[in-house]
Amino acid sequence: MTASERGEQVLQAAVTAFAESGYAATKTDEIARIAGVSQPYVIRLFGTKQRLFLAATNRVCDRVEEIFRAAGKNIAPDSTPEEALRALAHGYSVFLTERELLMVLLHGFSASSDPIIGDEVRHRFGRIYRVVEELSGASIEDIRRFLATGMLLTVMTAMHVAGPDAVPTPWAAEILGDLRADGDRPATC
Repeated sequence: MTASERGEQVLQAAVTAFAESGYAATKTDEIARIAGVSQPYVIRLFGTKQRLFLAATNRVCDRVEEIFRAAGKNIAPDSTPEEALRALAHGYSVFLTERELLMVLLHGFSASSDPIIGDEVRHRFGRIYRVVEELSGASIEDIRRFLATGMLLTVMTAMHVAGPDAVPTPWAAEILGDLRADGDRPATC
């Protein structure tokens, strides 16, 4: 493998490990084990665990933006903002199957008390907000509702009550049923 391919392998291992254990609990030894490299090699590539976490968080945020942009290609030129948000909501069906994305985001939010991590996480979440705004043309209130519903789905996915590996739970089914019925919210739960 080339150094670039190894770096990519380590970054994917970091996404997997951080999704599972978060920033504080994940050891670079674990990331190295998953990637099949030595721990000193991980540090040589990324410098510190913090920089590796930031790289993983940025990778995840890039993917979130990519998913929304792909969903945005289904927005007709004459769509209303509400119709545009419904089109973007199809991205949530992808997020629910790529659970690691959501878990790294949650861990990024919880690690935001670290000033460097917090600055980057806030910046990247702001970019996601701007992508939704740009693609939908929706009001701040409607975007707020859209993102709030997305966060609800993220938390429910973390609890394993939404997504492909969901544990059947009556209260979650009620919430998800409401989301499927509400045209202004993600309809692909």
